[in-house]
Amino acid sequence: MTRVRKGELALRYVLLLAVLALTVGPFLWQLSTSLKGPTEDIYSSPPSFLPRHPTLHNYERVADTIPVWDYAFNSLKVATANVVTNCVGSALAGYALARLRYGGRRAATLAFVLAMLVPVEGIIIAQFTTMRELGLNNTLIGVVLPGCIGAMNVLLMRNAFLNLPYEIDEAAYVDGANVWQRFLRIALPSVKGTVAVVAIFAFMGAWDDFLWPLIVLSDPSKFTLTIGLNYLHGTFAGDERLVAAGTVIAVAPLIALFAGLQRYFFRGVGEGAVKG
Repeated sequence: MTRVRKGELALRYVLLLAVLALTVGPFLWQLSTSLKGPTEDIYSSPPSFLPRHPTLHNYERVADTIPVWDYAFNSLKVATANVVTNCVGSALAGYALARLRYGGRRAATLAFVLAMLVPVEGIIIAQFTTMRELGLNNTLIGVVLPGCIGAMNVLLMRNAFLNLPYEIDEAAYVDGANVWQRFLRIALPSVKGTVAVVAIFAFMGAWDDFLWPLIVLSDPSKFTLTIGLNYLHGTFAGDERLVAAGTVIAVAPLIALFAGLQRYFFRGVGEGAVKG
């Protein structure tokens, strides 16, 4: 191993701390603001990072102002459905593109690549018209359906399956395993890291989505959390404590999901390195 000079090592730590402050700092500030009571000045100079008298009253006020837990439950249903459909559909499509032999495979792969180049704003009118013709406007199914299988997720799974040695498939084929057995028992267990990456991306995309639910939903009882919290930003924009509490409620599930899947997430980088 090469030894790193002290000056270079110190520079690395300084850069890491700067990146950490830029990425995690705003969230920690929102968390601090959400725990401050009405008597504490959040605009003091120099700013006070730690609340002197921490309180959860701001979170209670969010629940009293909007039905935040109903909105969170709607978002959870949409995000869970999005995770399931993306993991299952992307794994099946990725395996078909990477491991099966059939005419038009390259054209299908190119179609997924081109789908990533199309901005969402360019097809949102067509999506809305399609949902209306299917009678799915103002339903959570209509929110889930357009993003149930993402092109990027399919390509991620394809690349993971491509990294698996073909000798494993050949050995399983000689032993009499059919395509479903090779997929379920050999290929899929070897790409758990990439499946975790797809799950995290799918959950984050559905949980944070604002534009499409805003367009397709009109019944307040079916609003997702992002739409509901927009009411806080609009009507209570001057109450930073209330807005901060709503922001923390929206971000907390994402942190919990990543914390639970982080070991699989980082394994996704070296996916497919199977030795036998």
